[in-house]
Amino acid sequence: MGSGEALARAGTDRLEIVREYQLRLAQCFVRPCGYGRAAELLARPGAVVILQGAPGTGRRAAATMLLGELSAQGGRIEELQADLKEETPDPSPADRYLLDLSRVAEDEYAVAQRTLMRYRSLVEKHGARMVAVFPAGLEWMLDAELAQLAVTLERPRGRAVLSRHLRVRRVRFEHEQLSTDELRHMFDTAPMRELDRLAELVLQARNGARYGTDFAHWRDEAMAAATNWSQQVAQQLREHQSGSERALLLAAAMMSGAAADTIMGAAGRLLELVEHPKDETPRLAQEGMGEQFEKLSLIRESDGRVCFGGLAYDAAVRRHFWENFPDLREGFRDWVGHCAEVSELGPEDRGRLVGRFAEQALSTGRPEDLCVLIERWTQSSVDDRLSAAAATTLELGLSHEQYGAHFRFRVYQWATTRRLRPGLARVLIGVCRHVIAVTHPEQAVVRLRHLALRRDVAGELRQEALAALLRLAGRNRRMYARAVMPLLPKTGAEGGNLDVLLALLDPVHLAIEPPGQPFALAWRAVMGGKPVAAWRPLVERWLGLLARRRASDRVLGALLLAASGDRNLLNQLYVTTYDWADSPADDSVGYTRREDRTRIAEVFCRQIDRAQGVGVFSAAPGTGVTGEGT
Repeated sequence: MGSGEALARAGTDRLEIVREYQLRLAQCFVRPCGYGRAAELLARPGAVVILQGAPGTGRRAAATMLLGELSAQGGRIEELQADLKEETPDPSPADRYLLDLSRVAEDEYAVAQRTLMRYRSLVEKHGARMVAVFPAGLEWMLDAELAQLAVTLERPRGRAVLSRHLRVRRVRFEHEQLSTDELRHMFDTAPMRELDRLAELVLQARNGARYGTDFAHWRDEAMAAATNWSQQVAQQLREHQSGSERALLLAAAMMSGAAADTIMGAAGRLLELVEHPKDETPRLAQEGMGEQFEKLSLIRESDGRVCFGGLAYDAAVRRHFWENFPDLREGFRDWVGHCAEVSELGPEDRGRLVGRFAEQALSTGRPEDLCVLIERWTQSSVDDRLSAAAATTLELGLSHEQYGAHFRFRVYQWATTRRLRPGLARVLIGVCRHVIAVTHPEQAVVRLRHLALRRDVAGELRQEALAALLRLAGRNRRMYARAVMPLLPKTGAEGGNLDVLLALLDPVHLAIEPPGQPFALAWRAVMGGKPVAAWRPLVERWLGLLARRRASDRVLGALLLAASGDRNLLNQLYVTTYDWADSPADDSVGYTRREDRTRIAEVFCRQIDRAQGVGVFSAAPGTGVTGEGT
């Protein structure tokens, strides 16, 4: 997801963003040679396909399309981690997995292959499907056992790719308008993502007010932005070598579209941060704002906002500074941090600043720069402006193709760290719920479980984490098991764990009937560690669902199994059932008729009697006979 995409924290449904991306990919995708063979291999349940090919062929897009075309109702597409830092997945036949190993180096290749083999055994065992993208140039290292799974993709025709992208964006053009020498060169050499970007630049030029009125003008402006600006930026910096001019140039690039005063203030803060010598010339003898903008070819619009004249020129300026001043990258990070804290900066300008910084930091291999700012901006739990900036930054990191796994692991580290500030905890809960849960639900469950158990954060935050955990675990049986099993006490009762287990047993929170073993084990833990008054209302709610035929008899089996071997627990279940049958017909899960209550109570009481070795008779509720053995 690029920095211009709508973000979930602003109220956009993240799942809808993912669907829109997949729809756009399907509309723009041009099948490369070899795609049909890969689709044939993947059709078999339990199939694993390895995609090989030159860089820029579109291997990852092809993998996504292959999995998307096979997606089944209720299934999901999840990206697997290459380093196995966490538990392995628990696949179901409807699940689809993507494993991107395209950036694996030669010295990491052997480990990557072992990871693939481990995933492959799980996928084959459960009848799921997986597509793995392997690095280019290392085909000779592929294990013979895996070679039969490999398919080599060849580059699709560049002209067809750009044409498809332009048509999807509703840009009109003639066939011969794509026949320039520059475009023919791009068609033969440019990665597929660059052709996608070129089409987007053409769209921006068409929608702009200063780039002409026909396709030829939009095309030429887009080509200049895609290929030529880097040289012009380098020339501009050779012509403007003073620190004040370069600071203003970078400030304008990072905050393009902001007010002139805001950009001037940001340039001043950058000069202070890098300890640039102050200009001792009297202020009235120095150049005014308009003169400085004119020297750098900056345009001040009628509303006071500042931008560059060339299409996407600001992006080229940002890229130049990050690529050519590596020793200042840490300083640039701190400067962005200070700029975002300025109260005069509006939310839109702050969002653009954060997105542009994230783009540059990640493109230069510095994901931890984002983490530093996230921690800094969440030191205070009352500044909503900076909390939003931190959430935006973390979401951009999680959405990054290369570093998404890094940020998911950082979320795990923060969730389990010894000390967690409330502001950061709130951001973590939000991204787990809205971002990680969409593509990596099992990882979201793990992180939310840790956050719900923390005792060093406010109770309301623990409740937020618990509510998010229940939303995930309460709608999927596998997620339910993943939430419950680590909470089961290994030695004695653990209060925090039992509180979460109690919530996971409440049918009010569940849209599924939980899987048998985790359900029974959770009941066993809660019955053994909590007073009867804590779990009795939950038993009554499940009995109410049974009476209205909204739950199966497996619920009774789980309750009986949980209490088996403990006469006191069995007696408590008996008394609870008996009292429920004689109670008023209204309960927390809806109305139940008296005869339905009596029916369920008789069945369950007989089962409890048998478990206690009684089994000779069981009095109907309301007769005054307990039916218990002596």
